[in-house]
Amino acid sequence: MEQPGGAEQGNPRPSHDLAERTACFGEAIIDFCRTIPRDVISSPLISQLVRCGTSVGANYCEADEAVSKKEFRCKIGYCKKEARETKYHLRMVVRANPSQNEPARPLWKEAHELHMIFCAIFRNTKPDS
Repeated sequence: MEQPGGAEQGNPRPSHDLAERTACFGEAIIDFCRTIPRDVISSPLISQLVRCGTSVGANYCEADEAVSKKEFRCKIGYCKKEARETKYHLRMVVRANPSQNEPARPLWKEAHELHMIFCAIFRNTKPDS
């Protein structure tokens, strides 16, 4: 469900609700990828970007439903990795299509912020003993 002020209005960061924020981020990644001209170089980059950009939220949903601290921490680790991978693929997409630099900038910033949030959660969550 989309919230007012969410990705549909060009804002990949709608709220303080991390589940909603990561979902809107995934939607914004999808919308961005639809604007990228496809060719032999950009097509695999687009596929990778969609996979990692939407996996951030999917893994957060899994973390939110974890049955143990160990499982929660593991899933947050995946969120952290997927956010970092999203930044990488955004960089590669811009390299392949320099005209996408400006539209990619807020997505890269959001991926960076999400990465930092998940790093902090991961660092502050101790696994079950």
